[in-house]
Amino acid sequence: MKEVEIRRLLAANLLCVFAIILTAVLPAFFWDGFTVLGTHLTWLCICSVCVSTLNIVLHLVLKPNQTPKRSSFAHKISRFLKCCIYFFMSCILFHAIIVLYGAPLIESVTETFLFAVLLSTFTTLQCLCILGPNIQAWIRVFSKNGAMSIWESSLQITTIGSILGSWFGAFPIPLDWDRPWQVWPISCSLGATFGYMAGLIIAPLWIHWNRKQLTYKSR
Repeated sequence: MKEVEIRRLLAANLLCVFAIILTAVLPAFFWDGFTVLGTHLTWLCICSVCVSTLNIVLHLVLKPNQTPKRSSFAHKISRFLKCCIYFFMSCILFHAIIVLYGAPLIESVTETFLFAVLLSTFTTLQCLCILGPNIQAWIRVFSKNGAMSIWESSLQITTIGSILGSWFGAFPIPLDWDRPWQVWPISCSLGATFGYMAGLIIAPLWIHWNRKQLTYKSR
């Protein structure tokens, strides 16, 4: 395993972490009254857009997926449209799952959907960037020993971190602490964000630590 590739992964992941921190700090200089808690829905939109844009740019520049692709314009358009459809379907699916786990069905629809968009940005968008709209490849990556590159190993860790973070973030909501951050979906979205950021930092460190044991074979 090349150390250069691990460094590229670390640099890309740290850049994503830095971008998320900027989404919580930078808008306050241009928007009076902006805070992550006070204007949470606005922050959800800003964070989702910034992380999505940065991830797409990084993957276009770094090209982590080394599998050969058809370069025809029609194929690229078809692939792009499929990615858009998959992302939208992911938002709807996450929204439904969140409601099944206890989120309000009628009330706070906007809040729930924006949280679903954030989760899709942390999970599905990464899959689309690295694996493309290939469900079989998604199933392979998230099966046991299914990763074929360090980027796919990082994808596993960040996806699991985001989902676990959002799940743990739901624990304080029913407690009678009457804290502002207990309002739906602040603790869940913050939990997902911290879980995603933790995954971004842990992934390259874990891969570097286990680089001698990790042997990626083509399937």
